[in-house]
Amino acid sequence: MEEFKKIILKNGLRVILAPQKGFASTALVLVEAGSEYETRKINGLSHFLEHLMFKGTEKRPRPGTIAEELDALGAEYNAFTGQEYTGYWAKAQSEKLLKILEIVSDLYLNPTFNPEEMDKERGVVIEEINMYEDTPMRRVQEIFAHLLYCNQPAGWDIGGRKEVIRRLTREELVAYRDKHYVAGATVVVIAGEFDQKRVLDSIRELFSRLKRGRKVIKTKTKERQSRPGIISKFKESDQTHLVIGTRAFDIFDKRRYALQVLADMVGGGMSSRLFHRIREELGAAYYIRAGSDLFLDHGYFSVSAGVDHKKLEIVIGAILEELRRLSREPVSSNELKKSKDHIVGNFILGLETSDQLAGFYGGQEVLSEKMLKPKDIMDKIQKVSSDDVRAVASQIFRNEKLNMALIGPYKKTETFKKILRFK
Repeated sequence: MEEFKKIILKNGLRVILAPQKGFASTALVLVEAGSEYETRKINGLSHFLEHLMFKGTEKRPRPGTIAEELDALGAEYNAFTGQEYTGYWAKAQSEKLLKILEIVSDLYLNPTFNPEEMDKERGVVIEEINMYEDTPMRRVQEIFAHLLYCNQPAGWDIGGRKEVIRRLTREELVAYRDKHYVAGATVVVIAGEFDQKRVLDSIRELFSRLKRGRKVIKTKTKERQSRPGIISKFKESDQTHLVIGTRAFDIFDKRRYALQVLADMVGGGMSSRLFHRIREELGAAYYIRAGSDLFLDHGYFSVSAGVDHKKLEIVIGAILEELRRLSREPVSSNELKKSKDHIVGNFILGLETSDQLAGFYGGQEVLSEKMLKPKDIMDKIQKVSSDDVRAVASQIFRNEKLNMALIGPYKKTETFKKILRFK
């Protein structure tokens, strides 16, 4: 893997070049704007805007033209909206890179927001919201975030509320885009095999019209909690979907690598502690996993599972017991090595394609503006000690940080409140 390069253009646009010989090429444009940059009145606008960017440009006014051209190039392409940034990308054979770059730049720079297409897409976005509402494995994650952060942007759904999507105006979309989609908040990432000079010249030409401006600073997320929190959504279902987690820290915290190793031990694979105990020993769940979500000014650790209703209390108790053990007992050298090797191995596999590599570098740039090479991250993972894992466990596995979200046939939570605590 060759060294990446970062170039800042005169207008403030950041360009990341990540050469990867012998691979298809990816053009990715990221902007530092997502659901955490919204107000309650426009919650869901970032995601709605992402949809509409594909619906026509000044150069390609007919809806469907962008998809037709990319399909004709044999490209893969998509877009996504997160809490802290939005991305637009396409991947194709290396000789077609300049063409897909031109198309992606066009949809990013020159959307027309046709009112008729806007009204059609409202229905599409609302059906997407409905789909997630009917997918409890995903929906419970959104409910958990709401429990943690309540009525502030970090606690709102990325997709927004249906009543907001129905009434958003073209003027609101244009104003939001003008404010956030500026050169200082935009990153263009090119990964794969390409001629660096030609690509950089093309980016300079294509993005020369991008409005100058600095990125907007999002509202700071506030943490408020003094005892275990619980939220439950009633739904007739064949299993209970749950998330048990604790408040942690932001993405800049040096403990994030120890937390990553801890999460792998707890639920990072089929040999993890909870997979063995909950699935193999109790036969109580098909899926159970653990992980951490760290952002600019907040973060959390969580365990997710789909559980047999009859075994729910047993499972809750087992999860809490395993988490507490990590704060009290040192992990063995064998378990520590296995988890670190598992993380590193999956990390390497996750960079095997140009779109994954583009996301790796681009994500670092938009969140921290300080990029680590893959080897740097692997080294930091390998340096995590048993004491590091135990220390971070003791710091976050506390009752005043503990939370649980449930989706299942429950109208009351009193029973769960009694058992939701570290002993």
